Amino acid sequence: MGSSKNRWRFTLLRSPTNHRKPSPPPEFICPISGELMADPVIVSSGQTFERNCVLACISLSFKPTTFLATVDFTTIIPNLALKSAIVNWCRTNSFLPIPQPIDIRSALKIVQALMKDSPDFPLIRLSSCLSSTSEDSVVAAAADSCSTTPLPLLTTRPFCYSSSSSSEIDNSIEEDEEIFCKLRSGLTSNQEEAVDSLRKITRMKQESRIHLCTPRLLSALRHLIVSKYSSVQVNSVAALVNLSLENANKVKIVRSGIVPPLIDVLRGGFPEAQDHAAGALFSLALDDQNKTAIGVLGALPPLLHALRSGSDRSRHDSALALYHLSLVQSNRSKLVKLGSVQLFLNMVKSGHMTDRVMLVLGNLATSIEGRAAMLDGGAVECLLRLLSHAEFDSESTRECCLGALYGLSQGGLRFKGLAKEAGAEELLIKEEETGTDRCKEKAKKILEVMRQKYEEEETVDWEALLNSDELTRSRYELVYGKG
Repeated sequence: MGSSKNRWRFTLLRSPTNHRKPSPPPEFICPISGELMADPVIVSSGQTFERNCVLACISLSFKPTTFLATVDFTTIIPNLALKSAIVNWCRTNSFLPIPQPIDIRSALKIVQALMKDSPDFPLIRLSSCLSSTSEDSVVAAAADSCSTTPLPLLTTRPFCYSSSSSSEIDNSIEEDEEIFCKLRSGLTSNQEEAVDSLRKITRMKQESRIHLCTPRLLSALRHLIVSKYSSVQVNSVAALVNLSLENANKVKIVRSGIVPPLIDVLRGGFPEAQDHAAGALFSLALDDQNKTAIGVLGALPPLLHALRSGSDRSRHDSALALYHLSLVQSNRSKLVKLGSVQLFLNMVKSGHMTDRVMLVLGNLATSIEGRAAMLDGGAVECLLRLLSHAEFDSESTRECCLGALYGLSQGGLRFKGLAKEAGAEELLIKEEETGTDRCKEKAKKILEVMRQKYEEEETVDWEALLNSDELTRSRYELVYGKG
């Protein structure tokens, strides 16, 4: 009996009593999180990290100190071979459960902790947006700088200043940060998902349009707007249209350098993206500070092209964009040089988009170059014919027609001769008697101009004047009056 107990004790002593989990190979560990990688990716400089750790670094513009000299996060590529090796190693060594990808919020906290320990980077906490008035920190999560300059032209309080609870704000922070990380990821699937989410958020949430419109997001959109992938391009431009709806964003968007790629899309982008691009330029042109810049950047030629051959939606938005841009003299001069007057008059004659085209013609008629081009192009006869047929969609269009004629009447004797030849006086008297108050006022002013006596009127060769195409500026100002 005793020997049996001894044998039993001997067996227990020889049996293993402690199983230690093997340590993963160092190459399986993410250098940023210090954990076993579940979704490893290779960055441009050759290192491998957990995907969301890379996206968090990109979002916060941070490079780990260890790799500061060589790391490059420009592009990321899935490391499928390493991922498979990690899974196989876990199963072989009973290292369970198999690790799952780290979520973006946790990755952001890890990177922010690294930033705190790094002497080269400032600390940016997730809670910073709750107290900061910085333009960039309002986006939440993290920002490119810690400036305390107040938001210009802000008419609606940023989302971070709303009465939402801190948990709601944190959820918004996480959502916004994830979108931004995916916009910058370099992977088409991530970009597609991000711009689709961005388009939906900015369409439904007015406050989001303000706090999302930051330099870093606009910088990301600037590159995606010209993407060769249809869904990325379309949703990027549509999201930009939504952002531009807020007055506080319009100048920021133009100053971000986003107009040139918008123009490229309008010239040769995907059809739906072209529609959105025309809408974006129309929306941005509503701000007086943007009008000259948009014209200088070259938006007028593609807008005119869209007006001729775009879709119905693109034509309407292009016409409205041209109307607002033509409120500036420099753009009126450009439009005349581009030969737009004849295009507009042809559209009036064909009855296509008369109401919108008349708005632009009314603006052109207020400038010397515009009046001269319109008088040369037969605008007086065209507008009077339109007036006589009374084919207007609304009374406002009739008022625009009379407004354009009044602008042309400042052309002096040449207008007077063309108007008399076209039988203007009878039509204008009728408008003065039966039109709306605004129409009566305009008709009365035009009639006063036509009945005005000029000192040189009796010596003018009317036939030669009507056929004259070359008039010097001094002669123009003397005889026709200054514009």
